[in-house]
Amino acid sequence: MIQTNSGLRSLVQSLRPMTSSLSKLEAYSCYTSQAASALQQATKPNSYREDEYAKVDWDNLGFGITPADFVYTMKCSIDGKFEQGELAPYGNVELSPSAAVLNYGQGLYEGTKAYRTDDGRLLLFRLDRNASRMKMGADRLCMPCPSIYQFVDAVKQTALANKRWTPPPGKGTLYIRPLLMGSGPILGLAPAPEYTFLIYASPVGNYFKEGLKPLSIYVEDEFHRATRGGAGGIKSITNYAPVLKAMARAKSRGFSDVLYLDSANKKNLEEVSSCNIFLVKGNVISTPATNGTILPGVTRRSIVEIARDHGYQVEERAIPLDELMDADEVFCTGTAVGVAPVGTITYQDRRVEYRVGEESVSRELYSILEGMKTGVIEDKKGWITEIQ
Repeated sequence: MIQTNSGLRSLVQSLRPMTSSLSKLEAYSCYTSQAASALQQATKPNSYREDEYAKVDWDNLGFGITPADFVYTMKCSIDGKFEQGELAPYGNVELSPSAAVLNYGQGLYEGTKAYRTDDGRLLLFRLDRNASRMKMGADRLCMPCPSIYQFVDAVKQTALANKRWTPPPGKGTLYIRPLLMGSGPILGLAPAPEYTFLIYASPVGNYFKEGLKPLSIYVEDEFHRATRGGAGGIKSITNYAPVLKAMARAKSRGFSDVLYLDSANKKNLEEVSSCNIFLVKGNVISTPATNGTILPGVTRRSIVEIARDHGYQVEERAIPLDELMDADEVFCTGTAVGVAPVGTITYQDRRVEYRVGEESVSRELYSILEGMKTGVIEDKKGWITEIQ
């Protein structure tokens, strides 16, 4: 049970960044004494000792669940307004067997990361884009949604409370997973009577087991990720289980992941199972347009903007499969994967190799993006939110 601690609330309020338009926040939620201790530990001056980190083997961190200390939860009342949320120790969620999320898949999720700098600060990346995308998805699934302000505030609280689980610089990131779900009971097909917004966190390393090595992608022409008029353009939980069969089949053949084609003609590129795809030909970078079947990735949008800033011609359009097989270079983008180079793509019995390495476009763009995220490169776009 969360108990009131007005002194801690005042402390947390005093730590809000004053330069952000999101800094004029309402009262933060209260903490247990355990949470208060963790928060005090996380807000010490920017001189970090090894014993101020959680006990984790940072050098062998994969992309798996290692629960951090606290989760954030906020409920939506019957009138569609979300009440003030609160932090609580990580634990299981209690749901009715007839909860809409369990019976009808009425749920969304987002993904973002916290980065630790050399001087101990935490940096968060383009949270407003995640918040806006969740709002778009909630509208599609007939769910109320926290405001951008509530979303950003909640992510910042979660990151700060779990700071000791954020890996040292260069060792990984703290992956933060916001969820919005129809938690209320329902039997007939209809929107849920109650909704829960929940955030948990886990330290992670590279998403693909290959690490930063080039990926091998298989082009899938039997299964489809999304269809026109469906939910492919939002982060609905229902989008992901249907790709598991294609992924499992591809990985059993030695591939890293699957690239899907459009369901109407099996002609144009869509996206990989959990990330967007880019092609490079000369000075032109192309990526499939987000026309309702492709997720508008935050990393995707950032790479588009960075590439244009650095003199590349970027096209967002329908891309035929033939262009993929003729590209100089291919790479994938996503919150989990970052910017991942593709070494080979296989379609039916044809295998094509692509340029990789230090001189590749993807490595250049990766270095710029990661530099901004980690504070090595100055953020001139207002993409970074800093907490201490």
